[in-house]
Amino acid sequence: MNATRVDADVIRRLPKAVLHDHLDGGLRPATLVELAAEIGHPLPATDPDELAAWYVEAADSGDLVRYIATFEHTLAVLQTKEGLRRVAEEYVLDLAADGVVYGEVRYAPELNVKGGLTLDEVVASVQEGLAAGMAKAAAAGTPVRVGTLLCGMRMFDRVGEAADLAVAYRDAGVVGFDIAGAEDGFPPADHLAAFEHLRRESVPFTIHAGEAHGLPSIHQAIQVCGAQRIGHGVRITEDIVGDKLGRLASWVRDRRVALEMCPTSNLQTGCATSIAEHPITALKELGFRVTLNTDNRLVSGTTMTREMSLLVEEAGWTAEDLRTVTVNALKSAFIPFDERNALIEDVVLPGYASVL
Repeated sequence: MNATRVDADVIRRLPKAVLHDHLDGGLRPATLVELAAEIGHPLPATDPDELAAWYVEAADSGDLVRYIATFEHTLAVLQTKEGLRRVAEEYVLDLAADGVVYGEVRYAPELNVKGGLTLDEVVASVQEGLAAGMAKAAAAGTPVRVGTLLCGMRMFDRVGEAADLAVAYRDAGVVGFDIAGAEDGFPPADHLAAFEHLRRESVPFTIHAGEAHGLPSIHQAIQVCGAQRIGHGVRITEDIVGDKLGRLASWVRDRRVALEMCPTSNLQTGCATSIAEHPITALKELGFRVTLNTDNRLVSGTTMTREMSLLVEEAGWTAEDLRTVTVNALKSAFIPFDERNALIEDVVLPGYASVL
């Protein structure tokens, strides 16, 4: 399985898994234009193609704060039950069209209540949309399982409420929890009570760490808060010299703490200089459990097929590498072991064998 033989058409047919993808960062441009027009919200462009280009250009600033600011427009149209249901349903269908067989979608319900919805109404509406999308995808012969991660915004004071929601909806499609938002200056340990509550209730969680802030953020997320996965985690490389791992890096690798890496997004926010030199490749070679993700498909102008293709073309990845990160993702997914194993054994491995 030589990298030169794995072209985009082959990659598109490969079964994929994505763990780190934001609902409010992945709207279809045409849907955003339509929903914005319905509520009278002004957009930087009203042509879907021009709007998509604007998002990528704005996000290419290399500034995480400006990157996050692009969400003003997507969040504006996600304040009604109808908008949430539609975007959630389309989210699933877009994953299915990209060959994704398992996905975890994350969002912060507290950002969707400006139109008068309660937090419960937000979560229920998103789950209805996801369920509709999964039913349509299955009927079309492209089944995809999608679980939800609820986020608390680390710079605000409603993280505890979001954690309570994750507990309340864990039998209704919510599979885990996360904190998101500006990382630098808002350490994970500020929300230790929420993470302790989740642990008591046996709800798994990941934490955005090691993106805009370095090793202390990763250390707090894992060793203080107890995260089972790390969102991004690119700066774990600061604890590695050559092939010699420091204590934190060793812990992350040896305990199989999954790193939810997002190459294109990391280039946009200045966490990496190129796809060829992105830490995901070196970390994979060192035996870390790296996973490949899109982060925000609209904002980054990307898909899982594109992320895989870039690594093949610019970092020399092979089909075995793509299979490895897909299996890694499923091994660390926040669903029961038997369901993870079934996806690996019955879907991913045969899918790779049949295509390649």
